Amino acid sequence: MQVVYAIGSNGSGQLGIGHKEDVSVPKEVIFSTSASTSKVKVAAGGNHTLLFSSGEVHCSGDPSSGACGLISDSDYSASRFQKICLSEEPSELNKPPVVFCAATWEASFVVQKDEKGRAKKVYSFGIGNKGELAQGELLFRSSKAQLIKKFPPEGCEVVDLAASVSHVVAVLDNGDVYGWGNGRKGQLGRPEKIVHSPRKIAGVDFKVLRAVCGREFTYLVGESEKGEHAILGSDKWNVRSSAPAAVPGWKGVGASWGSIFVLQENGKLVSWGREDHGQLAPPELPSLSQIAIGSEHALGLTTEGDVLAWGWGEHGNCGPNTTKGDVKGRWNVIASSKYLPPGSNISCIGAGCATSWIFISD
Repeated sequence: MQVVYAIGSNGSGQLGIGHKEDVSVPKEVIFSTSASTSKVKVAAGGNHTLLFSSGEVHCSGDPSSGACGLISDSDYSASRFQKICLSEEPSELNKPPVVFCAATWEASFVVQKDEKGRAKKVYSFGIGNKGELAQGELLFRSSKAQLIKKFPPEGCEVVDLAASVSHVVAVLDNGDVYGWGNGRKGQLGRPEKIVHSPRKIAGVDFKVLRAVCGREFTYLVGESEKGEHAILGSDKWNVRSSAPAAVPGWKGVGASWGSIFVLQENGKLVSWGREDHGQLAPPELPSLSQIAIGSEHALGLTTEGDVLAWGWGEHGNCGPNTTKGDVKGRWNVIASSKYLPPGSNISCIGAGCATSWIFISD
């Protein structure tokens, strides 16, 4: 059992804490219905947040784009989490377990298992003016979940799903990568254009295992032992030209809008890219067991159980102690296992668009 806490930007109720004010001290998330909170993961859009666990997805935030799915509760509140309804009740569409979620600025994506238990049903809902819904050029808005047709290819299933402001990338079990949405900067490979349905990204010469997305780039990594990686898209903030040749020994990766982060098996954090708000790893960072990367800030869970935050924190997402809205060249401790009751610990962290998430297990 986990309890979820959140801080940061909350003007649309995307923190799900019962009101729409930004907070810089962790507040407990509210669920409108009973929810499994075991091993919760976060996917965050511009003004909405998805929390998914044990095959269920809950959403809080602005429902006007349709990115929160169909609103099944007549007493819907945008400041608490409600289970997403993908189709009108009763519907078989709402039953299969969800295994992956992602969010662009105004859209959401879920991957469900098929009747054989494979992650093959990919749905989109919300607004996608740049092809984000992967439904062709004519359908760019829907509150009802729309199946992305003829994807993945026969015999394949999805093993990772990532998104940023306006593009989405899916990694398949054969190591291929497909993308859709805004590809004008080359973040979806060539040709550089808006992509309205899943398109294979060509030219990657290794089997991809993970993907993360920045605002105008896509970061792909292969087997940890070899450390093969590739960056597609814009080189703004030197995000491509300043990358190391390889990242052997990685165990976690993340991307802000303009930076890339690689957590190594030894607990060290390597980062490069945008630094104007202190986004990159500060000096003398302690050993980390997990990272979570938001739009322009980062979180790290230390091996001692402290949650560290740094970068752009104007909305309280890095805690109350900032300098002109930034936590630069240092970090704040925004939560710590030291202050929890015996038997409780911080098990996981998450980050979104100026939001930070802390999961406490009994």
